[in-house]
Amino acid sequence: MLTVGVEEEYLLVDPVTGEPVPVVEEVRRTAGLEPFAEGDEVQEELLQAQIEVATPVCWNLEEAGGHLLRLRHAVGSAAEANGCRIAATGAAPLRSSRPVPVTRTPRYLRMEGEARQLVDEQLICGMHVHAGIPDRQTGVAVLNRIRPWLPTLLAMSANSPFWDGRDTGFASWRTLVFGRWPVSGPPPHFDGLEDYEQRLEALVSAGVIADRGQVYWQARLSDRYPTIEVRCADVQIRADDAVMFAGIVRALVATAIAEEKAGARLSEAAPELVQTATWHAARHGLNATLLVPLGHPHSSGDVLYALLDHITPALEEAGDLRVVSALVHRLLQDGTAADSQRRALAEGGLPRLLDLVTGAAAAA
Repeated sequence: MLTVGVEEEYLLVDPVTGEPVPVVEEVRRTAGLEPFAEGDEVQEELLQAQIEVATPVCWNLEEAGGHLLRLRHAVGSAAEANGCRIAATGAAPLRSSRPVPVTRTPRYLRMEGEARQLVDEQLICGMHVHAGIPDRQTGVAVLNRIRPWLPTLLAMSANSPFWDGRDTGFASWRTLVFGRWPVSGPPPHFDGLEDYEQRLEALVSAGVIADRGQVYWQARLSDRYPTIEVRCADVQIRADDAVMFAGIVRALVATAIAEEKAGARLSEAAPELVQTATWHAARHGLNATLLVPLGHPHSSGDVLYALLDHITPALEEAGDLRVVSALVHRLLQDGTAADSQRRALAEGGLPRLLDLVTGAAAAA
């Protein structure tokens, strides 16, 4: 059984205007006093209107979901105590006329000095899933095997249609904003661990990025933990959808490990096809075709069923098949969180939208 862990980022917003408010230090301090959160589980982010939570290492989805609910409650309560709310949306629907201050750490201040406008516009929030791996050599093989599925995960997770008070036309605008960093988007194919390490060292040695932490591929090996870190998803409105993604990612990693041990043939997807599939997924979510691993368009429903079929043995082994398949079917029926955001705005304007992205998180 592989371990799993989840990190979620939220915006801190004014409950009336919906604009981001820079009070992360106050909220984090208050959350640290809660009986429901440890200090290292609640963290600052790049901008002072963002906050991140991280679950402990978990062995099953029920455990991961329980930690997410606990941490959402703790941070939501701390935000309320400081006059704001947490918003579980991949991008800020509204921004104030003045940039949100950067969190004052040496690393973040250096990023601001090197890419000021880009940093000012990082009012985006994702979720990262960590799945355990036996060793880094196997981890690189796993990256190669899960890489073609990343656009499908992105489409399923889309939750950022609005920016600067208007509909962007994209289901995941966060993907477009985040994709402007020097090293971002889908990872390349690697010829083993040595190739992976050499590429990372070359990127850092070039001097454009400060460290390996700025290698923002949508999937990478963690340098802190013995895990694969999948980073392509927008943060989810509902905690159970986050649990669904954790189960899918762990099953994809377990399937890739089994395929690698069995010597299964790997069909390498061309980088331009994976990049195109990523853009297409960010644009449409599940409301159009999806490009399956080798680039052929199919209906989103067919691709999600193909994904489930691909990982069913791993889901069964982990005891996750029933819960994950039920949540995938709900997603196909109800649409993505981006669809929910658009419906809320159409039905009740900005107040209804804010209720959706803040109310669900606070009630979790």
